[in-house]
Amino acid sequence: MNRPSTETRASAAGLGAPGSQTLARGLNALQLIASSPNGMSVSQVADDIGVHRTIAYRLLSTLAQFRFVTKGDDGRYRPAAALAVLGASFDNNVRQLCVPTLRSLADELGSTVSLLVAEGDQQVAVAVLAPTNVYYQMAFHEGSRYPLDRGAAGIALLASMPPRPNERALVPQTRLRGWVITHGEIEPNTYGLAVPVHRRLPAPPTCINLISHREDVVLSGRPAVMAAAHELSAVLS
Repeated sequence: MNRPSTETRASAAGLGAPGSQTLARGLNALQLIASSPNGMSVSQVADDIGVHRTIAYRLLSTLAQFRFVTKGDDGRYRPAAALAVLGASFDNNVRQLCVPTLRSLADELGSTVSLLVAEGDQQVAVAVLAPTNVYYQMAFHEGSRYPLDRGAAGIALLASMPPRPNERALVPQTRLRGWVITHGEIEPNTYGLAVPVHRRLPAPPTCINLISHREDVVLSGRPAVMAAAHELSAVLS
């Protein structure tokens, strides 16, 4: 589960103007619920954001009133319809448009594939698809964030941008050949293959990323990933 960081939780629970503090806590609670497949209880939310149970209950009740979360018969809160509508508005619903291509690619290669975009100095996973018949799961989820200068995806995203001073040698190489492979930069003992997805401005730099513990899977999967990136370039243009 990709939960908000300790620093984020501390900021939400710390001192500040009452209005901004309440908003920060509410957004933090919403992030927690959105990243919890099995839902969360009031007590769990309270513990995670560092507030009294009564405050957590008020926050969740407000979110439920606006249909961002819903309370189940088991007393646990889960994402609701308004959150889906809000998410769909991101980057012109890019996730929904890309899922069919990514699903097909993941099942074809038997490996996890993802779509990432650049956001400031970070890379953000907006879609992560594991193979249908997978028996394990890597610690990589939608919403995962990593520094932009790490891993195959980060390099591919940088390669989609104008040249910067002191770039890693892999970045201009990726601009020329259209793909990049790295090992162990995000997940230990894991290979990453990333291919830029070409989009028109003002869309953010975007790429497809394939991750696997096996080098042969990454090497043999490169043509399929490049074909998928070409397909998404057309879909998202």
